[in-house]
Formats: sequence, structure tokens, C-alpha cells
Amino acid sequence: MNTAHAEELVQRLLAALDARDPEGFGSCLAEDVEWYDPAMPDPPVRGRAAAMAFQEAVIRAFPDFRYEVLPPLCVSSDGTRCAIKWRITGSHIRPLEPLGYAPTGRRLEIEGVDVIDIEGEHVKRILTAFDPLPGAEQLLGMRLRPTPGTARAWLAVRVQRTLAWLARSKR
Repeated sequence: MNTAHAEELVQRLLAALDARDPEGFGSCLAEDVEWYDPAMPDPPVRGRAAAMAFQEAVIRAFPDFRYEVLPPLCVSSDGTRCAIKWRITGSHIRPLEPLGYAPTGRRLEIEGVDVIDIEGEHVKRILTAFDPLPGAEQLLGMRLRPTPGTARAWLAVRVQRTLAWLARSKR
């Protein structure tokens, strides 16, 4: 495997994603691909069909989904790993399956990194890393992290202390 081949494979994967081409997307994946994404209900998904189903569910829920590569695309010298810094945008218009989260109609914009492992002619593993809280806050239209000094922060600390006490008492 060389760097040019790895970059070409990743570019094909991303082009299929942009074109909403599930078959093209799937053709870039190994049959036994593993994909970890914090947005998944129970990560990781394993297998080409499961990875394609997750991607199709995201595109159904966010029909204007856009995956923008923030250069540079980094490929290891042996061509077996690629790191991609990205920005994702999209509007939550339809339910997000399989859990069925109701559409909020709100727009999402988050940044993260994908680390893609390549084996032979296919993507063997995808590790997606990002902080899910900003995305959840955007989609819900509310701040989830309590602001220090507020009644909400006071309550959050009391709940945490109660849960910590319960955890210690079960030992």
C-alpha cells in the first residue's frame, strides 16, 4: 500500500458520501469494517452493511448533510492510516433512526477527526472523534453544560454528589 493509493481510496469514500451513493460508499469498506462514532446508539458498528445503514440513517435525518475536509488530509508513510479533520453541517429534518430521535429542524455544525485504517483495497476501521455535547446543544437549542454560579449548576452538583454517595455506598 502506498500513500497515493490510500489517499485515492479515502477520496473515493468521501466522494461517495457527498454524492449520496451508498453503494459507492460501501464498496470502499472492508466486509468486516469496524466504525466507532460517538453519535451511534451502541458503538462500534461492525460489518459493511451496518456501517452503510448508519451512514444512510444520518443522511435521511440530515438531508443537507455536508462533510467538509479541513486540509490537510494526512496519510501515514506506509499508506495504512489516514487522518481527516472535518466539519459537518446539516439540518435535522427527519427522525434519526434507529432510536427515532424526533427532528428538531435545527442546524448542526461540528468539527472532529476521522482516523481511517486501510487494509489492502478497503477501509478496515474508522474512528470518528468529536465532542457530542455542542452538537446536542445546537439541535436541542439549549445549553447542556451548566454555567458555574447558576441554580442549574447548583442542582447538577447536588445530583452528582448524591449519585457519587450512592456509588460509594454500594461497595
